[in-house]
Formats: sequence, structure tokens, C-alpha cells
Amino acid sequence: MLIDAFKYGGIGSQAAQVNTTWGKQTAEVIGGDFLSYAEQVYKQNGIVFACIGVRLRLFSEIRFQYQRYEGGKLGTLWGDGSLSILEQPWQNGTTGDLTARMEQHASLAGNSFTVRMGNRLKQLRPDWVTIIVGSRNPDPDVTPDPYDLDADVLGYIYQPGGVGSKAKPISLLAQDVAHYAPIPDPSALYRGMSWLTPVLNEISADDLATKHKAKFFEYGGTPNIIVKYPKEITSAQLQEYLALIKQDHEGVDNAYKTLHLGGGADPMVVGKDLQQLDFKVTQGAGETRIAAASGIAPIIAGFSEGLSAATYSNYGQARRHVGDLWARPSWRSAAGALASIVPPPSGSRLWYDASDVSFLQEDQKDAAEIQQADATTVKTLVDAGYTPDSVVKAVDARDMTLLTHSGLVSVQLQPPGAQPTPAA
Repeated sequence: MLIDAFKYGGIGSQAAQVNTTWGKQTAEVIGGDFLSYAEQVYKQNGIVFACIGVRLRLFSEIRFQYQRYEGGKLGTLWGDGSLSILEQPWQNGTTGDLTARMEQHASLAGNSFTVRMGNRLKQLRPDWVTIIVGSRNPDPDVTPDPYDLDADVLGYIYQPGGVGSKAKPISLLAQDVAHYAPIPDPSALYRGMSWLTPVLNEISADDLATKHKAKFFEYGGTPNIIVKYPKEITSAQLQEYLALIKQDHEGVDNAYKTLHLGGGADPMVVGKDLQQLDFKVTQGAGETRIAAASGIAPIIAGFSEGLSAATYSNYGQARRHVGDLWARPSWRSAAGALASIVPPPSGSRLWYDASDVSFLQEDQKDAAEIQQADATTVKTLVDAGYTPDSVVKAVDARDMTLLTHSGLVSVQLQPPGAQPTPAA
């Protein structure tokens, strides 16, 4: 809901001031790197585009459900009509469209902001948002600090067009904004950071290597050559030589033609070819480091270094790595953020349902081994006297505290002290 709960006082490069019942306020301004990351990195670098592409496709596969608390423990997933806003966040939109935007903004700006407006959701451009943080310290001489013990997020200022624009700023209450920031910015308390920031040097190096290869082929696919001319050559003769070389030997269409030079000209190779430069190794190392920062294994993104060592086993391990160390933690964070605008009913929490995400499903061999181990565990526990229902719940949840003993003992599950039943 859009509000006028606090009067906007202006956003500067360092802070914004807001009039509220709180004593002093400060702000955490989202960095202005979003547009440059989007236009100059995401849209122009194939490695970054591939990594974010994998993140988008995987992140957008889940749905959201409520999860009950049963006896102090997390139980079954369930849903009702209140979740419909996440199923269709805007006209013709789906849950996948919502989560894809959330992930894209988080990758490029470190932050995603989703606002609830009635029965529709709206994605805010992250670099146009300022986080307002307040403290109840009434002392006007005390500079507000997000790290004050009583400091908290009061709300958000959305400035269409960004800081300095003439558009009227919009105030938003904290509970009306889902702020998704999966990677905390160490220099701020509430703001997130992009995973691209630590690997900008790697991205720049990859761009330069790509341009180098393009120039190599643009000039005929041959190394650099220096041509020495005799001292007696005139300026006119030199220009004639240069025009002839440019016309008949420069460019891909003239590659590998024999170069004939007269007048004592002496050509000498001073550059290296692509094999000598070994771009596969140099760029492959950059691919690996960029992929590592993104949380996506090189083999999953289809990068050269990952594929060169690709095996069935390696792919399965990489898939589990992506799921355990990036996907599931990110989904948990997203569910926690969205809970502010889709409050779960009492006794439940907003959670994600990844049961239909094929990427996370175990291989058939792995699944068969797991099922066999589970069957053995179930038989052992039932034979030990635990109730079948509690055994099934405990094995499914991987939580042995859910076991309930029947009170019976022995393989025959007879009451303690009972005599064996005579055979008929």
C-alpha cells in the first residue's frame, strides 16, 4: 500500500531525512551500479549472461506454500486462496515471472523490492529505492546510525527516475515491501550487494580477451608483423607500400595471401598466434572464477573448463552443490522477504515448494539407493517396536525425534512378559 506515513525531506548522496515519531533517521542508498551492470556487463558478457540465465531458470521453478508448525516442529505444506497473489502477481504474470525478476534484480543490484498494491504486486527498480532507518534517540546532536541498538527499518522511499529526478518521491511502509537481499553488503546493515562486484576484474579481463580475438581475425588471423624499409625510401614510396598492403592483405577476406614486398623491405613477426596465447586456458580460468562467484558450477553453465572434466558423476555432484549452497538458501531468503506482504496464517510460515523442480531430483541410481536404504531403516525401526506411522514420518523428514514407541518388544512385538503363543 502506498502511504504518506512520513513526510519526505529529500534524498542526498549520503542520506535522507524523514519526519516521523522516531527521533532521528538516516538512509541506506542502493548503489547506482544497477544500470551499468545491466547494460555493460549482463547484456555484453556471455559468461555473466550464462550464469544469471541459469540462476533465473532455476530460481523461477518453485512455488510458494504455507508450512505448518506441528508440535513445535515443521510439518506439511498447504495453501489457500491467499496465495493467489503470488500465483498471478500482475496481469498475465506467474510465480516464475515474479521470482525471475527478484533474482535478476538481486544479481545486478544486490537488492529486489516488491510492493503489494491491493491484489497485485509491483517490482520497483532497485536503484531508485532508499532504505529509511530510524532510531528513537531524541538528541538532535546525535548522528543517526543504522547500528544503534534500537535502529530499525522504518520504510522505503521510491524516487522514479532516481536520486535527483523531479518526480515526486513515494513513501512506503516497511510491511508493504518485500526486500530480498540474499548477499549482505558488509558496509551496510540492511542493504545487499551484487555477486558481480567481487569479480569485475575477471569480467573486464574476459571482455578484453574476447576483443583481442575479434581483432586477430579482423586483421586476417595472423600475428603482428613489423616491416623494415631501407633508409633510402621516400615518403611517397612508403605511402604507396602502405596503401598496397592495406588494399590487398588487410582483413579476413585477404587472410593467408602471399605478401610480396620489394625495395628491400624486411618483414618480421613480433606477435603470437591464438595457439601460442592459449586463450582456452586464460579465459577458462576466468570462467571458473566468475561461475564460482555466481554460485553456479562451470559444468552446469556449459563452460569449457567444466565440460572438459565432465562425467556423469561430476554433473550430479555439481547439481547438488548448486541446490544445497545456492538455490535452497536463496529460496528461503525469498520466502522470508515475501512473508512481509503475504503474511502466513497463525501456526504456519511462508515457504517454498521445490518438489517439482526436476533439476534437484536425484538420479535414478541415487534414488534407488536411497529408497533401498529407507526401506531397510523402516523395517529395522518397526521391528524395534516403533509405530509404523511414526517411522514413516521420521524417515521422510529425516528426523528421528518423530519416532513413537508402541510399547511392544521383540520381533513378534508381544507385550513385555507375555508367553509365546503356541503354534496351531
